Amino acid sequence: MSRLGSLGARLYRGEVGYDFIGKRKIWYGISILITITAIVALAVSHLNMGIEFKGGAVFTTTKTSVSVAQAEDLATQASGHQAIVQKLGNGGLRIQITEVDTAKSDQIKEQLSKDLNVPTEKIAADLVGPSWGEQIANKAWTGLGIFMVLVVIYLAIAFEWRMAIAALVALIHDITITVGVYALVGFEVTPGTVIGLLTILGYSLYDTVVVFDSLKEGTQEITKQTRWTYSEIANRSINSTLVRSINTTVVALLPVAGLLFIGGGVLGAGMLNDISLALFVGLAAGAYSSIFIATPLVADLKERDPQMKALKKRILAKRAAAAAKGESAEDEPSNDDEFPEDTAPAAAVVGQRQQPPRGHGRTSGKRR
Repeated sequence: MSRLGSLGARLYRGEVGYDFIGKRKIWYGISILITITAIVALAVSHLNMGIEFKGGAVFTTTKTSVSVAQAEDLATQASGHQAIVQKLGNGGLRIQITEVDTAKSDQIKEQLSKDLNVPTEKIAADLVGPSWGEQIANKAWTGLGIFMVLVVIYLAIAFEWRMAIAALVALIHDITITVGVYALVGFEVTPGTVIGLLTILGYSLYDTVVVFDSLKEGTQEITKQTRWTYSEIANRSINSTLVRSINTTVVALLPVAGLLFIGGGVLGAGMLNDISLALFVGLAAGAYSSIFIATPLVADLKERDPQMKALKKRILAKRAAAAAKGESAEDEPSNDDEFPEDTAPAAAVVGQRQQPPRGHGRTSGKRR
């Protein structure tokens, strides 16, 4: 078995672990700092909305010897607006200019014909009205809102309202970071960007639900025992799914990185940048939020419940009494026979051995 696989098995059994929940204030602070940076970038730099949202014209030419850089300068001078130029496979150019109406597009077309030395009839012009772009934007926001509502309803039914709130916060966290990165790097926002955002939300939600499912299973009969607090079991749930989260994130990021850095950067495929940047940033942020934000937030909310407060008080009192006698709390009699061994939380630090509860066999939680 590989070292990573061996570590994953030990994490799942609770033999080693890392105290994610105990250090949650650090993760909250990091997330708040990143979120504030994203919001400031969005307020200062704003989003570079594509022609589909702002309206404008797209001019497609036949084969020409003019370079992309020269065409950008000529198109910018002819229109008075920043132009985006792409080289097509047939040697032609695709020139995109925002905020151009029908009357002005005809003038730009004639000027481009002279500057590029291409006959006017060989230049195709497609106009996109700003009203159409506004409709697309409104539909995108509507779809995002419906998605969020459905997520909250599903998680509240399948798990509980605290988990629904935590998942919603994690999703908003992922969207904010991704949008902030777009504002910082100045990438164009197109319908491909919207598709990328919706895709990462689904991925982020999947990763979060995997941890929540483990947490739900581990806390089914938590009030019937006096060994482990809710936060400790939540920490075990994160550790038991940690390697799985890392593996799925790395596997998902590799092809996306290929699209972003090779397809978009090396080959100059601008359309790929729109969706690949959203996927790359969103997948990374989603993996982070499911581990460092969603589950710790659930533990915070759950620990405020009167039952969980009372349970934690009993557990701490039992441990204090055992420590005063110089004994381990696990040596004390307890009514934990019905509490599954697999819910025992992982040790706080990797490499520390976590002893299983007494009276539990490896394959059954009942005494023989």
